[in-house]
Amino acid sequence: MSRQERRKKKLSAFFRIPMLLGVFLSAITVLIYFIYWPIGVILTVFLCIYFIFTLYMYLNNSEILRKEMVEFATSYGEMQGELLRNFDIPYALLDETGKIMWFNDAFGTAVHRDSDYRRSITTIFPSIRREGLPKDEKEIRIQVEMEGTNYMAQIRKLNLIDLLPSNTMLDEKARKGELYSLFLIDDTAARIAIQEVDDQSMVVGFVYIDNYEEAVDTLEDVRKSLLVALIDRKVTKYFSSIDGICSKMEKDKYLIVMRKKALRQLEEDHFDLLEDAKTVKIGNEMAITLSIGIGLDGLSYAQNYEFARNAIDLALGRGGDQAVVKNSENVTYYGGKSRQVEKSTRVKARVKAQALKEILNTRDTVFIMGHRLGDPDSFGAALGIYRIAQTLNRKAYIVLNERTVSLRQVLTLFEKNENYSKDMIIDSVTAIESVTDNSALVVVDVNTPSRTECPELLKLCKSIVVLDHHRQGKEVIENATLSYVEPYASSACEMVSEILQYTGENIKVRPEEADAIYGGIVVDTNNFTNRSGVRTFEAAAFLRRCGADVTRVRKLFREDVVAYRAKADAVSHAQIFRDAYAISICSAENVQSPTVVGAQAANDLLDIKGVKASFVFTRYQGKVFISARSIDEVNVQLIMEKMGGGGHMNIAGCQLDNVTIEEAIATLKATISNMIEAGDL
Repeated sequence: MSRQERRKKKLSAFFRIPMLLGVFLSAITVLIYFIYWPIGVILTVFLCIYFIFTLYMYLNNSEILRKEMVEFATSYGEMQGELLRNFDIPYALLDETGKIMWFNDAFGTAVHRDSDYRRSITTIFPSIRREGLPKDEKEIRIQVEMEGTNYMAQIRKLNLIDLLPSNTMLDEKARKGELYSLFLIDDTAARIAIQEVDDQSMVVGFVYIDNYEEAVDTLEDVRKSLLVALIDRKVTKYFSSIDGICSKMEKDKYLIVMRKKALRQLEEDHFDLLEDAKTVKIGNEMAITLSIGIGLDGLSYAQNYEFARNAIDLALGRGGDQAVVKNSENVTYYGGKSRQVEKSTRVKARVKAQALKEILNTRDTVFIMGHRLGDPDSFGAALGIYRIAQTLNRKAYIVLNERTVSLRQVLTLFEKNENYSKDMIIDSVTAIESVTDNSALVVVDVNTPSRTECPELLKLCKSIVVLDHHRQGKEVIENATLSYVEPYASSACEMVSEILQYTGENIKVRPEEADAIYGGIVVDTNNFTNRSGVRTFEAAAFLRRCGADVTRVRKLFREDVVAYRAKADAVSHAQIFRDAYAISICSAENVQSPTVVGAQAANDLLDIKGVKASFVFTRYQGKVFISARSIDEVNVQLIMEKMGGGGHMNIAGCQLDNVTIEEAIATLKATISNMIEAGDL
């Protein structure tokens, strides 16, 4: 029942009460006649006078009362309208499409519009759109701005069926319309106060020298202390200039404390300390590079410190020479334009190999998996771990769901080989069913949980080992017992080859395994022309001693004529964007593995003079795959991360859903243009 109907019932009752009282008195009079009739006569006379008087008052005053009520209601409504019109808080009524129907004077003053303005609210506040209006009675709030003044827009839905009287001339269909009330609450002062408090919040950071040992080793003893002093001065001066505190913890590590307002200034300058540090030259052959990790917006100082720790680990895991800013929601990267220097020492590989051996010795079964749509590098690395597990007398399984074209020839070496069990390679369903509480999981050639062959295994296995050569992104495998991520490595097979050498002297790698691991290195380095270092060739030499044959490996990765034509067509139809970026499309028609062909075409496009980076688009399985390649001038990983992908500085890629190839190319061009304008490329 509406409020108006309740008022009508109360008013009707007010007029009916005298008549009901007269009826009650009549009944009493009849009863008195039976008791003592003279008193009944007296009551009858009184009752007649009462009815005559009541009827007279009703007939004589009802019209006057009605007129007075109408005048009061009219004046009351006008008073309400006047009060609402002069209300200090801006207020407006919108129809169901978001069009302004009415607003008070304060609203008109706030938005600088005349009282007859009847256009959509979106023309004033673009953030308030028709599809964003509330669908139920729940109020929504949207932050809006008008000429430097910040407002909190409060919008609530009003149903006409509750506002209009039931006896209105509008039919029921018309009365089912909707209105929206819009209040603007000026919260500029509150936002300024909150911003000032936020600006003063503490930010914790770390600065590491990436190549301290390598740079110092190239100097004379007299100059080593001078180099360290120059670096200390640059780092300390840089953070002191923004009112920060810099404290040296170790010879190559610094702790930073500053205000959040100062961090914004560093972000605007893209952490120019990264480039400034490279200018320190006092005879050192190698330029100094820094890694910076910043943590902020935590619930406590301790959490900011933990964020900073995670950020510096990400920066180092991605190759160094970059700054990583991490809060509770996002991770932002700056820099990362230079190639990481290959570490000449194998101490880390030996330590990781021994740690891996100890983990596998405590488990009875080992599951090994790479990334989805496995390639020769992920499968070769998995084979190396499989051989280690077999040598340690542990039951091992390689998890592989789809046998891609690039793997089919390699798989023929093992599928009908008597030296390998039939259940050596299993799918995700079988792996999940076979997991026990004493199982270990080794993830190779990937460190992103969602891209693994079977993400469910990460939740089921208590001991997880990660071996990868890709730079880490926002999404990482958490709670790993052992993590060995080295972006300097050319391939996961290179890393596993080193681990094989340090796990034990009794490990005997079979020729077919050596072929597969060697093939993984060949494919990922594009025949040792990309990202190949001293340790890459040492790993290849080790595999050759184990029986790998170059001719057999070459035959494993020969292409069919359809794939070769598709690659040639992609190269021939490439367009050059901004005189430095080659962009092309690889046809997936009749090609068994179009993504592999696209990657090969991207490699071939780098042979064109003047091309700094190449991008090949392939439509496969309802998605658009992008293969990105570069030589040394452009970090394609940064470009692909902007589009939701990742990878290496020179080898990266991404997958786009629900877009056409033309839309994907337009997005890539816009991303490259924006990064060039921002100085990121």
